[in-house]
Amino acid sequence: MKKKAIEKIPYLTLPAVSQEKETEYVGVTAVKVIDHEKHLFLEVYQNDENSRNVPLVRIVLTKKDFGSYFPEEEKWTRQKIQTDGGWGRLIWKAEGGWQEKIRKNVLSSPDDLNRLKAFCKVTVWNENRWWEYIMKHQNDIVITARRKTEKRKYERRQEALDERIRNTRALPEQKILKRANDVYFQNEHYLYYKRRGNWVQIACSKCGGVTDVRWKAGESYESHFQRHVEVPQEGRTGICPLCGTSGTYKCQGKAKSSHSKRIHLFLGQKYKEKGLVMRYLELEKEWQLELVAGDHGDEMHGAYEEMSGVEIARAYFEPGKKVQIDYQKHDWYSGKDFWDDCNLYGNTNITIEAAPILPETYDEIKGTEFQYSALKEYAAVIGKVNPIEYFKRYEQTPQIEMLVKLGLFGVANELVNCRYGIVSNENARQPDIFLGIRKGRVKQLISRKGNIRFLKTMQAEKRMGQIWTEEQIEKITEAQLSYGQIETATKYMSLQKLLNRIERYSGCRFGTACSSAEQVIRNTANTYMDYIGMRLALGYDMNNTVYQQPRDLRAAHDKMVQESNKEKMDERIREVEQKYSDIRLNYRKLRNIYFYEDDTYMIRPARSAKEIVEEGRLLHHCVGGDSYLNKHNDGRSYILMLRFKDKEEEPYITVEISSGKAHIMQWYGARDRKPDEKNMQKWLDQYLEQLRNKQKQLARTA
Repeated sequence: MKKKAIEKIPYLTLPAVSQEKETEYVGVTAVKVIDHEKHLFLEVYQNDENSRNVPLVRIVLTKKDFGSYFPEEEKWTRQKIQTDGGWGRLIWKAEGGWQEKIRKNVLSSPDDLNRLKAFCKVTVWNENRWWEYIMKHQNDIVITARRKTEKRKYERRQEALDERIRNTRALPEQKILKRANDVYFQNEHYLYYKRRGNWVQIACSKCGGVTDVRWKAGESYESHFQRHVEVPQEGRTGICPLCGTSGTYKCQGKAKSSHSKRIHLFLGQKYKEKGLVMRYLELEKEWQLELVAGDHGDEMHGAYEEMSGVEIARAYFEPGKKVQIDYQKHDWYSGKDFWDDCNLYGNTNITIEAAPILPETYDEIKGTEFQYSALKEYAAVIGKVNPIEYFKRYEQTPQIEMLVKLGLFGVANELVNCRYGIVSNENARQPDIFLGIRKGRVKQLISRKGNIRFLKTMQAEKRMGQIWTEEQIEKITEAQLSYGQIETATKYMSLQKLLNRIERYSGCRFGTACSSAEQVIRNTANTYMDYIGMRLALGYDMNNTVYQQPRDLRAAHDKMVQESNKEKMDERIREVEQKYSDIRLNYRKLRNIYFYEDDTYMIRPARSAKEIVEEGRLLHHCVGGDSYLNKHNDGRSYILMLRFKDKEEEPYITVEISSGKAHIMQWYGARDRKPDEKNMQKWLDQYLEQLRNKQKQLARTA
């Protein structure tokens, strides 16, 4: 669309201004040829004598494009005639429903409508809503352009996918299956058996043969010269009488007709010149027992075993490009497998898990960017790994090679799992700067194979600007003391005193390599640090050694818990007493209405907000919350205390009653239960009857 040429065309002449008062905007159309291409012009004028010369908007359509020009702003936009899916305002304004729009927005003449119909070539159900011709034409242009863009993207993706498939070498299937059977399935075979008296029938999954042999000698002379086998038992190892293969006995009656085992493997291969493709394989070994109907039920006819495999995913690594993962999918309609460059969705999502790596991979990565990635050393220690994730992290953080070759496998594993919070300086090349520890600690960390707990202790040492002994590092790590705990405690005692006290309170020595002792030390350290934290929160001077060294740590800790809870409760009571002061002020007036007693029970309103909070705490229910306090304070409902007459200060049942007509909204005892529910409900019903009579008397005397 040639916008400059369109701007030079004079505005369309508006024949006349509509005399209808409801009309606000009038449109006029024309078809003009610009550079051998037809253009439909729609210009919208305000229905006003002073607005006849310049339109509010000029909308221009071609077969494949459109644009909206606003003369006042001298601005072109791609704004469509309707902006909210067909139910909003026209771009030159119109309020109300469709009938209102039809009255306020009109075309200058029937010829204008005919031009719209002829040019747009779309159908609308009500031609009075003439703007829909333009709207549909614009939408068709947008949709067509979007489809073309998506098609081009899809074609480019398919071309790239086809190129990857062409340049990917064929899998050495038989070699992989043999290795998997020998190494990962350990040439496992089964001997299915069924005993009949002194004889046993055996079917071998290796050779597929079925034979009858003795497992127990008979009484006859000839039986001593017949073939014998050891006593077959489920799960034991035996020898096939036919082929001599070692296998595991499986009772025919307990065995399923087929069973299988499945594993995953990774195979890396060169891709093009410098690239690498990491292939994720799924291998399965199936054992099948063949049965036929016989005179004595199912009889073994044969057995066999079969290895199979399928490639699930491929990850392509090329220098300077993002990793691309392709997935093999199955088309249920055609029954064929195919490769795609995107994963499945939802529960069918294909996941790539850690698995063993075939040794050929390490020869294949030579000459690629991963030649010195130390994947082989990493996998030798970790075992099952996901090399795709390893290579991704290696591209992001090449220092992983250094960490692995130094023996810091724990640190490298954290980075491979994308936990980068342990890194102090991602750009550093020296391990001490990279990890944020003292240089002298690297050797100790290596001896612990990069244990993350040791690393965090060493990072705390560097962060605090301290120099601890190796023994202290060991003890801090065993106690699992955090940076914050150490920082708090060492304000009032030395680090060595802290460790000595933890050891004394626990009754266990550091470094015993006993898991039970280590757990006791950790629990003790946590209890002691919790105790110190509560002391500080309550305002105690922790420079006082009496507070630092309680005789009984557990008893002192429990005492601090009670004191902390009391402190919080006192603060809560001070808050509610101030916020809900009307509860105390209105107590006497409410007592005259709601108080009642008999020989066993008494009931009265709450004296204060404090009493309601304490009631909820002692009975372990929610009456002490702001919702109930608010309603009682404002007079929307009231909280009543029902208690035994001889124990007036001991909470029993809490009642919420409406403030208007005498109606109990709810009542509960301890832990939201209803004690002696049948009798107490009867008593409360009688109380309500008495309360209603009392209210009637008060109303008559008022």
